[in-house]
Amino acid sequence: MTSQSQPSPLVRAAGGADAAAIAAVLGRAFDDDPVWRWILPDEASRVRRLTGVFGILLRHVHLRHEGTEAAGRGPDVEAAALWDPPGLWRVPARAQAAQAGPLLRALGRRVPAALRALGEIEKHHPPEPHWYLAVLGTDPPAQGNGLGGALLRSRLDRCDAEGVPAYLESSKERNVPYYERFGFRVTRELAMPGRGCPPVWLMWRDPDGG
Repeated sequence: MTSQSQPSPLVRAAGGADAAAIAAVLGRAFDDDPVWRWILPDEASRVRRLTGVFGILLRHVHLRHEGTEAAGRGPDVEAAALWDPPGLWRVPARAQAAQAGPLLRALGRRVPAALRALGEIEKHHPPEPHWYLAVLGTDPPAQGNGLGGALLRSRLDRCDAEGVPAYLESSKERNVPYYERFGFRVTRELAMPGRGCPPVWLMWRDPDGG
């Protein structure tokens, strides 16, 4: 009796038609994220609220930059990476204004806590040109199948070919060694504002993983 091999991950550019599926995947993927658990402590509503947040960010920020990619072992979205090109990581004031109402509905009373946390992270964002990995997540049932790695390699191979660095923030300490295998290194463990908010690890990658 022979075992069938798992299908190879398929990575593709994502567009507006993928927004709802990607948001749902990321909402489930970040349900156990330490910082998001602190921002959204209510377990019953967290996935729903996160799905709303990621849907807003996709439509108002990331998809227009044409750096978002989706992955799966078939046609369905099982993982996604939200990349912003060099010089485009900062959210313009117009986009912030467009997000304000939807984010208030998604986050409710936790808007101030979320804005403080995100503002602290933004203050330490490096000024050098780079590709910014804003979000990487895999649907929990699909984790362990190489989807995240395929998404990382897809963009990082192009970073290496073009000689462009990459940057991310990891809100899970156990993910730091994972990113290090792709050439990222920790530049700072960032203490976050707000009582009990977990830290975030800022990570930079030079071209060719150097």
